Amino acid sequence: MNSSYAKVMVLGSPISKSNFKLFNANGRAILPYNSGHYHDRYALYEEEIAYQARSQNPNVVIEEGVIAVLKVYYKSSKRHPDTNNITKSIFDGIEKSGLIINDAQIRRIIIEEFYDKNTPRFELELFGESEFEMEYKIKKRKVPEEKVIYSPPSNKARVSINSSSKKETEASVNSCSICGKKIKGNDYITANKGTSIICKACLGRGF
Repeated sequence: MNSSYAKVMVLGSPISKSNFKLFNANGRAILPYNSGHYHDRYALYEEEIAYQARSQNPNVVIEEGVIAVLKVYYKSSKRHPDTNNITKSIFDGIEKSGLIINDAQIRRIIIEEFYDKNTPRFELELFGESEFEMEYKIKKRKVPEEKVIYSPPSNKARVSINSSSKKETEASVNSCSICGKKIKGNDYITANKGTSIICKACLGRGF
């Protein structure tokens, strides 16, 4: 039935799609579903979101423009995905559930980040614009809170080499993230934004 409101809660540490893409030899992104390895986690997470969205909102379909309020609860403040990347991951699963028609319906969104060591999760509320409107304001605190300071991400260890021998040297000192074998030459692709290497043999078996 058509509706103007839905709420979804999915337990577990939220994950970002960008961390689970592989890249083929042509640089094209691949999102694996059945490789039997670590990268399948995102596809399973998306399926869980779709299942929970539908089971928690039986027969509900929102067809209009939507205001979304997303609360993301991580295990720790020290290490977690970028919250701005989480939205795509979540709405892919919500769209797959049929709760909304297309994630382009999300016209306004509020995202809040929290921490819950014991119960990491996300909570999402969807409000149809025909019945709901959004108001917000930002005001100066009467009593300032302690600042949360963010540091630049640490660079992955890389061998310093000249451009003519870069690919060969990098590959020779790295192992396949799946099978663990040393990689020589150019028989590999990169994954996880260049931080993981997959040999072509594993790529052929998994995809």
